[in-house]
Amino acid sequence: MSKLFFISLSVFITALLTGGCRKDSILSREQEVLFQYEYRNDAEGKRLEGFFIDRQGNVLTYRNPAEWNHPDQDLSIYSDQLSVNLDKCSVSEKHVSAAELEKYSRLISNISSSKVSAARHSGTGAGTHRFICYSFDEATKAYKGFLIRAEGEISRENLNFYSKKIVAWMKDVNRDITDYQSQLSGPQ
Repeated sequence: MSKLFFISLSVFITALLTGGCRKDSILSREQEVLFQYEYRNDAEGKRLEGFFIDRQGNVLTYRNPAEWNHPDQDLSIYSDQLSVNLDKCSVSEKHVSAAELEKYSRLISNISSSKVSAARHSGTGAGTHRFICYSFDEATKAYKGFLIRAEGEISRENLNFYSKKIVAWMKDVNRDITDYQSQLSGPQ
């Protein structure tokens, strides 16, 4: 009797453990872009710069690209429009490791299901930094963006617990890119 009990218990525990390993993700296999950082300042002569992080961990930078396709008000953009934007980007020296990318991309589903605070306008003309994550709809071939945080002239924040961690990580990526570009340009 005890042998049967232990076998049943083992099967039950195995079922619990493997059932708990389900990857809770809204990411599509066709999705190329996971995250975007953007700084936009219309007061500084339409300044637009930032980066994308793709599913391979490449960090693709852009600075004042011509004829840029902006997401709509809901942060949605079609795949073909985003592809045009990506063609205008440069692959930076910064690369995100697979483990790091997995850690943060798993949080996209949390961000996508959370509310965002109301916009606060500072009116300073300082521009706005936006941190965005994406999911991809295979049926419509569209990326749906989810605001993690906006800082500056317009400030908003995703109310999910993980938003601060993702923003800190993306700021580190941006700092690494900026530091590398500063080294290339040399002392001023």
